[in-house]
Amino acid sequence: MTKKLASAGSVAVLGLGPMGSALARALLRAGVSTVVWNRSPGRAQLLAADGAVPVTEPDEAVAAADLLVLCLRDHDAARAVLGGVAAPAWAGKVVVNLSSSTPEDGRRSAAWATRRGIDYLNGAIMVPTPLIGDPDALILYAGDRALFERVADRLRPLAGRSDHVGADPGAAALHDVAMLEVFFAGMTSFLHAAAMVTAQGVPATTFLPYAQQIVEVLGQSLPGLAAGADTGEHAGDEDTLAMELAALQHIVDTSAETDLDPRLPELMRDLARRAVDGGHGGDSFSRVVDQLRAGPTGAGPQARTSARAG
Repeated sequence: MTKKLASAGSVAVLGLGPMGSALARALLRAGVSTVVWNRSPGRAQLLAADGAVPVTEPDEAVAAADLLVLCLRDHDAARAVLGGVAAPAWAGKVVVNLSSSTPEDGRRSAAWATRRGIDYLNGAIMVPTPLIGDPDALILYAGDRALFERVADRLRPLAGRSDHVGADPGAAALHDVAMLEVFFAGMTSFLHAAAMVTAQGVPATTFLPYAQQIVEVLGQSLPGLAAGADTGEHAGDEDTLAMELAALQHIVDTSAETDLDPRLPELMRDLARRAVDGGHGGDSFSRVVDQLRAGPTGAGPQARTSARAG
């Protein structure tokens, strides 16, 4: 028999994969009355040993808690799980959806929730599972600011830092995918460089300190790149694309000499080359943002939208 809980002050976690289970355990460590649900009930039962209260249906979770945290496969799964709960059950409840999504999918989920009278926030977890509950962990939230402030303290056991990044429901996912792009692009470029040096007899561990040093230089370069992306000003006072194009070509040539997949360095070189060919060789590297905004054909988003509409 399911233990009955007073809903006020209880949190329900729906979705108990590795990340959802970590969220539930963080709440339990903080002494929060925690209800858990998973499509496969065995995972919920495992958390019962830590003090969680397992339920077998999503509507039981909604009835048992006034704050619901979703950590499901994606937003389609989240909407499917919540869709079976009758509208009257949502009175006084808040849903925080930490399932992975794109910005547009996050907006769709928020609109879906609004139509059903659900108080709703989107979120994005920015740390791996072992760091959930850590003081340095970061979770981003998006949606109504007043609603976020209403539940912010109750979400604090999940991460030491909880940032509200905007009223746009897609803002958390937008920051998530943008940060992940920087992360994965960095890992991929390091592995390409590691393949390049090991192909010529240098161990990756020997190269590592030099890679770490250039990552520090990158961090110092980001404010200038961000300013250029925002202002459209790309003065080549300290560097120019024409100079950097030569360096990028050297990476492509060395990739060929070592028989590596050249697509990553070729992409970087080709973006810079398009800018130089467009008359911007004297500008800084931030000028490349215009090539990225133009898309692969150089037509730009407005032209592509018009073409689709036609």
